[in-house]
Amino acid sequence: MTATTNDDLIAAAAAVLNPRPVGDRLFGDVAATLVTEAGGFHSGVCIDTGSGTGFCAEHAAIAAMVTAREYRIAKIVAVWRNENGALHVLPPCGRCREFIRQIDPANLHTEVVLGRNVSAKLAELLPAHEWPSPLD
Repeated sequence: MTATTNDDLIAAAAAVLNPRPVGDRLFGDVAATLVTEAGGFHSGVCIDTGSGTGFCAEHAAIAAMVTAREYRIAKIVAVWRNENGALHVLPPCGRCREFIRQIDPANLHTEVVLGRNVSAKLAELLPAHEWPSPLD
């Protein structure tokens, strides 16, 4: 598998950005793309709904990956474009970090893109992820 650069992944995520207002909500204003250890690319967008029933772009990309029967993420990024058109890389929220971990334990080694030249392993972003030892 050819190495995927941060810029490649950022561009792939930016390509699926498609903000759409629906009532007082906004769908598709954050997009995520991941590459699996097998080399598969999967993208998704966020859906902001009321009552906490929506989901992040990372969840949508991961759902597409699982649908394709893949579970191990080599690299992932999420992006958002502001009202002036500037593109931003967004770190995954805590819920997404835990979701990535729970899909496959090896995903603790997933490279999370945090910028054009910045990334971190999921384990660095999700400290204290192991089940605690008993007190007694």
